[in-house]
Amino acid sequence: MAKRGKKYVDAAKLRDKTKLYTLDEAISLVKKMAEITKRNFDQTVEMAIRLNVDPRYPDQMVRGSVVLPHGLGKPIKVVVFAQGEKAEEAKAAGADYVGGDDLVQKILKEGWTDFDVAIATPDMMPKVGRLGRILGPRGLMPNPKTGTVTWDVAKAVKEAKKGRVEFKVEKAGIVHAPIGKVSFSEKQLKENALALIKAIMKAKPEGVKGSYVKSMAMSATMDPSVKIDFQKAINEALSEEF
Repeated sequence: MAKRGKKYVDAAKLRDKTKLYTLDEAISLVKKMAEITKRNFDQTVEMAIRLNVDPRYPDQMVRGSVVLPHGLGKPIKVVVFAQGEKAEEAKAAGADYVGGDDLVQKILKEGWTDFDVAIATPDMMPKVGRLGRILGPRGLMPNPKTGTVTWDVAKAVKEAKKGRVEFKVEKAGIVHAPIGKVSFSEKQLKENALALIKAIMKAKPEGVKGSYVKSMAMSATMDPSVKIDFQKAINEALSEEF
């Protein structure tokens, strides 16, 4: 294990490893830790949610997307694979890059991936499919399950720009997803966290037996993590109180 710096160690002293914190307590603690570590950049606040699924089986794959109420606190570069009228719609909606064969060739030949979200119209997918080995590992491949393969490109672009987060369960059964920046208010972080939790609960596969969520934690990018009382957080997310 790598040796931790003094600031990290000092920040870790604020938490009780044996305690499950409410969402409000966890967010407050994450922000207090960030004040101690004082990184030279605005850290991303991330959630790690361990699920009772085995993603090796297709019927237990958890994947989806959610538009966070307060975005991610950074500009999102959006590329759209479309032609004709749909290309014009994408441009009007604010897409950063729009194209067809030219964009496909640029990515194939140059390995270009200077964007955060890729959207495609269904008719472009036979060509975009060739980019799987480049875009797939980076989580950039358009997919109908996340709303990035669609005829309604204008809506998809606007949602991506607002801060739509795509999530996918990893091999270990964990979903990692950002919910904003340390500089966000506690209210903004909480509302984003609740939106993410609600989306993950809605994506529960029908074949899951027993408890769907096994654990939940939150942390800033380079700071200690805080365990969350996930049942309370889920109940709050599924209520209409936020």
